[in-house]
Amino acid sequence: MKRIGILTSGGDAPGMNAAIRAAVRTATRLGIEAVGYLDGYSGLVRGAFVELDDRAVGNIIQRGGTIIGTSRCPEFLDPAVRAKAAEQMRTDGVDGLVVIGGDGSFRVRLRFRTSAAWRSRASRGRSTTTSGEPRSRSGSIRQ
Repeated sequence: MKRIGILTSGGDAPGMNAAIRAAVRTATRLGIEAVGYLDGYSGLVRGAFVELDDRAVGNIIQRGGTIIGTSRCPEFLDPAVRAKAAEQMRTDGVDGLVVIGGDGSFRVRLRFRTSAAWRSRASRGRSTTTSGEPRSRSGSIRQ
């Protein structure tokens, strides 16, 4: 794995910036590049991202919200939109995805990971890694 994408999804919750910082610093330590998709799954579909490195995430844990923005993206439930997102990740050179959010964000991540578009990435030799970092204001994470 050479490059990961990080996105925050759903409503803002405490600890989102801390989770972004931890993901970026861990990736950097492992020699992996990180990008932050702007405004959650919407930014993933559009290919709107910023490069994230240790300097970009310095001094963010005390800030509220999320430095890369968040949104709900109901259109991501459409298989054609998920296929576009998988292709966008390929275009962006992103091998894995870290999703930071609550229960809805994780259900969407699971749907994406089990979609035909994601399996197609795997058949072309691309990584199939996704990871979730729970951050929920309402405590809505279910198993």
